[in-house]
Amino acid sequence: MDGGACTPEQLETLLEDAFMLQDHQALAQLFHPAAILVAGWGLPEARGHQQIAHVAAQLWASNGLYVADPRRILRVRDTALVLADRAIHVIQRAHDGSWCYLISLLDPW
Repeated sequence: MDGGACTPEQLETLLEDAFMLQDHQALAQLFHPAAILVAGWGLPEARGHQQIAHVAAQLWASNGLYVADPRRILRVRDTALVLADRAIHVIQRAHDGSWCYLISLLDPW
């Protein structure tokens, strides 16, 4: 997962890959350092790379998966809103041109 995502769609694919491989470090690196992840399923919200990696490990321990299925992507300059079947994400393009998650709600319903 070197180099980051060039598009919001690619970021979604990288998140799915990190979940499938259960790669804590790769998953955490997809998020902005100050990002928040709310995973539902009774887990606490996670802020920052370390907490996000910890929550991901808890999801995997309970067989939690993420399947990228963006239904709609609304993009304004360097910010995008990704609406998926079981997720809502706010993502941002970094200075190096790669995209990262700022706010991620997994299974919010």
